[in-house]
Amino acid sequence: MRPRLYIPEDSGALAVGADDVAEVAAAHGAEVWRTSSRGLFWLEPLIEVDTPEGRFGWGPCTAADLPAVLAGDRSHPKAVGLLAELPYLKNQQRLTFARAGLTRPLSLADYEAHGGGAGLRAARAMTPEAIVQAVTDSGLRGRGGAAFPAGIKWRTVAQTPGELKYVVCNGDEGDSGTYADRMLLEGDPFLLIEGMAIAARAVGAARGYVYARSEYPRSVEVFGRAIEVARAAGWLDGFDLEVRMGAGSYVCGEETAMLESLEGRRGVVRAKPPLPAIAGLFGRPTVINNLLTLAAVPTILAEGPAFYRDFGVGRSTGTMPFQLAGNLRFAGLVERAFGVTLRELLFDYGGGSASGRPIKAVQVGGPLGSYVPEAQWDVPLAYESYAAIGAVLGHGGLVVHDDRADMARLARYAMAFCAQESCGKCTPCRIGSTRGVEVIDKFLAGDARQEELLRDLCDTMVHGSLCAMGSMTPLPVLSALNHYPGDFRR
Repeated sequence: MRPRLYIPEDSGALAVGADDVAEVAAAHGAEVWRTSSRGLFWLEPLIEVDTPEGRFGWGPCTAADLPAVLAGDRSHPKAVGLLAELPYLKNQQRLTFARAGLTRPLSLADYEAHGGGAGLRAARAMTPEAIVQAVTDSGLRGRGGAAFPAGIKWRTVAQTPGELKYVVCNGDEGDSGTYADRMLLEGDPFLLIEGMAIAARAVGAARGYVYARSEYPRSVEVFGRAIEVARAAGWLDGFDLEVRMGAGSYVCGEETAMLESLEGRRGVVRAKPPLPAIAGLFGRPTVINNLLTLAAVPTILAEGPAFYRDFGVGRSTGTMPFQLAGNLRFAGLVERAFGVTLRELLFDYGGGSASGRPIKAVQVGGPLGSYVPEAQWDVPLAYESYAAIGAVLGHGGLVVHDDRADMARLARYAMAFCAQESCGKCTPCRIGSTRGVEVIDKFLAGDARQEELLRDLCDTMVHGSLCAMGSMTPLPVLSALNHYPGDFRR
C-alpha cells in the first residue's frame, strides 16, 4: 500500500520549497495530499503521515528527509511527534481554524467530513430573522478592528428596504504581521463561502463580493476555484458570489474606501452618513464584514450562539486568531478565546525572541496599533481592556521587537506610513502626517520644544480625521513617546 503524505500548499510552505518536496515524494511512490497549513511556520514544509495514534509530523523538511519520513523514522532529527499532542496546537481553542492542516482546500468532501456545511444547513431551516438573532445573541463583533456588533449591522440591512442588497467581505489584509485571511482563503475557502451564504440568507442579499489584496494572487485563484465548486454543489442557492482584487492601497481596508474601489473608482473614504448598511455598494443596502467575522458565523449557526458566547470575556466573545510575527522563535497562528494575555502568547507559544535578547515592545493591531510595553503584557487581550490602556486589537496581528529597537524611529515610520497611504480626503490625515514626520525629525535633532507640538498634532489627528487612518496614526506615536521617552532624547 502506498504511503500517504500530507504536505501543505499554503503560500508560506510554497515559499520554502513545499512543491519540490511534494514532487520528490510522488516520485518515490508516495500518495501526496496537498493540505492547508497548520500555521506552525517554523516547521514548514511540514510533512504528516497517518498513524494509529493520529498524524505524525516531520519538519521543516527537504527532499533529503523523505527516506526517513517514508520509513516512519520517529528518531529522525526532524520528527516533531503527534501533531495533536504538540503543546502549540493542543493548548489552542480553534473554532475558525478547526480544519487547518487537516483538509485539502478544494475538497468539499474533506470540508464536510470535518464538520463543514452544518451551519448553512441549520440556517436554511431557520427564518432570516432567527439567523440575525442567533448572530446577535452570540455577541460576535467585527474582527477588522472596529469591533462593531455584527448582529446589529445585519439587522439594519435586513430591515432596510431594497430590491437588491449585497454582502461584501473585506479581505484587504494590509496590517503588518497578519496572515489569517490569506490562510483561510487558501486553506479553508468553503468556510468563508458558507459564512457569506448564511449572511445573504439572513439579510436577503442576492450578490456578494470578496475584496482581496493584490499581494495575494494565489488566494484569489484558490478562492475563485472554490466558488465554482460550491456553485456546482448547489451551496450558493442563487447567491451570486465573486472575488475582486484590490490595487494595493492600505486605506482600502476602510470599508467605504473599499466600496469606492469595488465600484471602479479611486479608493477614497466616504463621509458618513449614509452608513453602508443603508446605502453601501452602488447605493444599495450592504453588509460589510471582515473575513474573520464572516468565517466565525458557520460555527455560531452549527453549535448555537450560547456555545460561541461561552468563549471569551465580557463583551469580547468567541475566539481570535492571533498572528505572531517579528522577532519570535515560533511565529505562527494561535487561536485563543479573548482574555489570553500577551505574555502567554509571547512565551508559551512564541518561545521568546528569536534573537535571544529581551523583548522591548510588541505592536498590536497593525502599523497603526500601539506599542505595548512589558508592564502591560498581563492585560487581557479583549476589546474593552485594550481600549482602557489606549491600545487596539485590530486584526489580531502582533509584531515583536527586541531591546535593540529604536522606538522613536518606529514612531516616525508610523507618521511616514500615514503620509504615504492617506487617501488625501481630509486635512488632519493628509497634512497632519506630513507635518508629523517633520516635527519628529526636529525632536530627534534635539529640539525638546517639539514634544508639545507633536502631542497637539496627534490630538488634532485623533479628533479631526475622517476615518481610522488618521485617527489611529497617533497610537504608535504616543505609545512610543509615553512608554519609551528615552529613545526620543538620546
